[in-house]
Amino acid sequence: MNPLLNQLQPYPFEKLKQLFVGVTPNPAYRAISLGIGEPKHPTPAFIQKALADNLDGLATYPTTAGTDALRQTIAGWLERRYNLPKLDPVTQVLPVNGSREALFALAQTVVDPHANALVICPNPLYQIYEGAAYLAGAEPYFVNCDPQRNFAPDFAAVPEDAWQRVQLLYVCSPGNPAGAVLTLEDWRELFELSDRYGFIIAADECYSEIYFKDEAPLGGLEAAHKLGRTGYPRLIGFSSLSKRSNVPGMRSGFVAGDADVIKKFLLYRTYHGSAMSPSVQSASIAAWNDEQHVVENRQKYIAKFNQVTPMLEQVLDVALPDAGFYLWARVNKLADISDVEFAKRLYAEYNVTVLPGSYLGREAHGVNPGENRVRMALVAEVDECLEAAQRIVAFCKTLTAG
Repeated sequence: MNPLLNQLQPYPFEKLKQLFVGVTPNPAYRAISLGIGEPKHPTPAFIQKALADNLDGLATYPTTAGTDALRQTIAGWLERRYNLPKLDPVTQVLPVNGSREALFALAQTVVDPHANALVICPNPLYQIYEGAAYLAGAEPYFVNCDPQRNFAPDFAAVPEDAWQRVQLLYVCSPGNPAGAVLTLEDWRELFELSDRYGFIIAADECYSEIYFKDEAPLGGLEAAHKLGRTGYPRLIGFSSLSKRSNVPGMRSGFVAGDADVIKKFLLYRTYHGSAMSPSVQSASIAAWNDEQHVVENRQKYIAKFNQVTPMLEQVLDVALPDAGFYLWARVNKLADISDVEFAKRLYAEYNVTVLPGSYLGREAHGVNPGENRVRMALVAEVDECLEAAQRIVAFCKTLTAG
């Protein structure tokens, strides 16, 4: 067996399952889960039809690079969305089976396991970053997200000797769990560090199309273009249809950016057997070419967050995020209670599931930045999210009464 597997931690949802062992939720309430970030809005009918109309694609082996039509469609979407100059769909774009598998696979491609390498991860984090680092033979280096900086990672706190070992840096913008969007100055800082130390930046942007302001979140490729970085050196952007188009089961996304990195990534993926189904490619073309369903989906999230956030502000330290579909709330505003105890009691007493923030964080530099916070995924329809919020308010008021 690969000994590196022994370094992997249980996934947060496995920890949550163990937390609830032996707990019987209050039968007076139906179960509502805000624990998992799985989109619950209906998949648009035109995407389903495009998939069904192209089932004959199942009779052929797909190519790892994907069809010319899909790569051109993705390039066109990127150019429109981020006001980019024309991309080369052959060398700068690659379809992937969802951003998750690509985020993992990139580390296996770019990390030299014999170089005492570090992989920088935001903290709290999407656990795939950590697992990808370990299984690539590297060590994750956690950079704590700073509440004073809108939960952006504090890269200035990373010492020189660590930067010298960094080969890959994961950044998530909009962030999971706090929803923070990196600014142009944040990106300038990252690019300068990448130039100085030669590491690759993996920009995870799977929440980019769910936002609450008039201006769409700044993307990594967009920032690079604005800063005059021709060819996007050492930068790879990741995106997905899962959240944007409510098709998590299709496993469809892309990577785009530095052509030299993508060339090696394509070589790795060819051996890894990561080609996207032709039927899914056809449905993906339909999805990337349509924006109306994205606007309608975004409006649903805006309606939910605008109603739920003020309710929860009464009892939790929480605010409307920049983007994404999570609320990242400090639970000890009204009472001295940990995030784990909060989640366990909320489930037992009101049958609402939330994810303890400490399960998403790691003890680093003397602190777990997820402690005393919970992540709430507002992925269900508005009525269910409002009911969950009402129960959370009621639960928090019992804490003060006690």
